[in-house]
Amino acid sequence: MTSGSSTSLADSLSLPPAREIPSTFLASVKSWWNAGDKESAASEERLLRRLPYFQHVGSSPATPDHASPVVAHSSRVDLDDPKHYLNTLAMTATSPSPEAPPPAVLLHGYGAGLGFFFQNLPALGDWAGKRGTSVFAVDWLGMGRSARPNFHVKAKREDIDGRVREAETFFIDSLEQWRKKMGLETMTLIGHSLGGYLSIAYALRYPTRVHKLILLSPAGIPRDPNSTVPSRELDPQTTGATDKDHPEPLSADRVKELKTNQEEARREESRGRKVLTYLWEQGWSPFQVVRSTLFWGPMLIGKYSTRRFIGLSEDETRAMHAYIMNITLAKGSGEYCISHLLAPGAHARRPMVDRIAALKIPVTFVYGDHDWMDPEGGKESVERLRQAGNGFGRMYMIPHAGHHVYLDNPKAMNDLLVKELDRPAGSGRTSYAA
Repeated sequence: MTSGSSTSLADSLSLPPAREIPSTFLASVKSWWNAGDKESAASEERLLRRLPYFQHVGSSPATPDHASPVVAHSSRVDLDDPKHYLNTLAMTATSPSPEAPPPAVLLHGYGAGLGFFFQNLPALGDWAGKRGTSVFAVDWLGMGRSARPNFHVKAKREDIDGRVREAETFFIDSLEQWRKKMGLETMTLIGHSLGGYLSIAYALRYPTRVHKLILLSPAGIPRDPNSTVPSRELDPQTTGATDKDHPEPLSADRVKELKTNQEEARREESRGRKVLTYLWEQGWSPFQVVRSTLFWGPMLIGKYSTRRFIGLSEDETRAMHAYIMNITLAKGSGEYCISHLLAPGAHARRPMVDRIAALKIPVTFVYGDHDWMDPEGGKESVERLRQAGNGFGRMYMIPHAGHHVYLDNPKAMNDLLVKELDRPAGSGRTSYAA
């Protein structure tokens, strides 16, 4: 499929445009009624077909004379349990190189899905084509459009180690099964938020299978229970992001400045957070709350979509809303891991800063300058790696970006991703300091 074939491909898919974001109760009811597997697949495809080389199931393959350097397609990869599968987007070079770097695997955050990376996929696809390798985006088991098995842990509530181990295993085992099914020897994991936490957990359990870690605003790093401010987030109306933005090494002064801003936001937290803390400890999830509103759910999601994704075009915002709505209204599953892995306030019950020193691979931490994840955790992790003999840790800050660094400032994020993917695994002994 050539890069110039995107229009004909879109026409051939015959997908209707995403519905308007519901602003009335009746519209919300209609959206709720139409939600399901079919609309979920369509909503994801509306995002993925922005890739000019995306091949819809049943479409004609690229011709030899006009083949793109990379081809993309989505599929369900079956795991060992016949009822389990991981929804997967594969972007593969049509001319593999014998000297190709290990493939990169994008892993989304809590309750999200691979479609959240739609603005990063073109740059990563181009990288795969030029390097003769592959890039995959995967939905975690129990999230996105992957299988939604029942999630439960057998450990008692007071057995924190047991709860953490079981919850991590739910995701780690499925990723390892996926790796074997895909025939991959090693991978570079690019994980956002909870996906970053789980990427570290996977690398600790399967150290020979991970080439590098690139962690985008990772959750669960510091041990300080007051180190995160979940309500603090970038105001999309004042991002000021431009194509001239560049990632910068995150210096000690910038870490201090970000911490000061977070502390100010923490003091403004409402008493309603106590209610959320209670629900958290009872095993509820934010998505369960949305689903419990039934017909009002699409409207609530619409309010979030229109506020959070104001930097997107109108068509992109509608597409994102439809995508988020469908994966949110699907059966609850992996989302129930959250109270086992993270305590209220989103700090880890078993912080990664206390475990990460065992890694012998390059680890890159990336934060937004309006992030609510604590950069001190990344700073201390880089130092612990250095003390353990691993000087290949790095930290960066993305300007005009919040927790969703890859979505808030995609140009700067994409430049950094390609840079880090191309960085030799043994180059440079750098830390957080500028």
